[in-house]
Amino acid sequence: MNLMDRPRRLRATPAMRELTAETSVEARHLITPHFVVEGSGVREEIGSMPGVFHVSADTLVEEVRADMDLGLKTHLMFGIPDHKDAVGSSAVADGNVVMRAVSGLKEKFGDDVITVTDVCLCAFTDHGHCGFVKDGRILNDPSVEQLAKMALSHAKAGVDIVSPSDMMDGRVGAIRELLDENDFTNTAILAYSAKYASAYYGPFRDACDSAPQGDRKSYQMDVRNGREAVYETILDLQEGADMVMVKPALAYLDIIRRVRDEVLCPVVCYNVSGEYSLVKNAAAAGLVDEANMVRENLLAMRRAGSDLVITYHGREALAKGWI
Repeated sequence: MNLMDRPRRLRATPAMRELTAETSVEARHLITPHFVVEGSGVREEIGSMPGVFHVSADTLVEEVRADMDLGLKTHLMFGIPDHKDAVGSSAVADGNVVMRAVSGLKEKFGDDVITVTDVCLCAFTDHGHCGFVKDGRILNDPSVEQLAKMALSHAKAGVDIVSPSDMMDGRVGAIRELLDENDFTNTAILAYSAKYASAYYGPFRDACDSAPQGDRKSYQMDVRNGREAVYETILDLQEGADMVMVKPALAYLDIIRRVRDEVLCPVVCYNVSGEYSLVKNAAAAGLVDEANMVRENLLAMRRAGSDLVITYHGREALAKGWI
């Protein structure tokens, strides 16, 4: 054959493939989630998420120390309180579980660690919704007021980035305003801008004991919509978001790309619990090569346009040399 173009030349050897690789996954690209509970000395594996644990604030320090040795410097915390009620009062109480987690990490590691906190009421309410409920409806504006107070409590504890995941209208602007009024202008906001009402959240809801009464389709995005994700993202940036997120990741790689093409700020995706547990269970059953699948999934998220990936795989992938 008389071929001018032979793309296989650049795939001929491992060294050549490394030379011409377009995408990489490194520790600096990964954000590690943690489920923080009350008490001390707690480290209990979550049954639906093999290799992921409930930890108390003191144990979290040791978890993060080990993660930082692997290069994982950015950590996202979800608080799980002992007390839950209709308005998520534990989420705004002084010295709540998230505040203790943040202050413990900052006291130990200072600016060497980047702390991120989830700002949502679902794990703090007895009904499992991300906002206040009245007559079966999720109330937007009163919920936003409580969410802003929650973000402020995290800022007081020293958090670097607050991350509202509730999908209430106007919450980014309300959080930015309250933070600025209280001299927390340097606290950044990572908005869950395109968070879908997805079937991939099951293990997370088990981990946080936050399964809702009913569903969240009146506030989380319709899985059939794509343009709406761009619209929501633009609104969040106009309200003061510093970074934006798409959640979940694997079923929404097209959305990651659409958002990436529209904005200049960092784009984050969340490799969610269902995506994680599907891989872990398939690997445990001997159906897939876990290392190669994790590597391929993370590369797909980065290739689609994510600057950063929130994932439960990071620790194992780095420790075992998968990435």
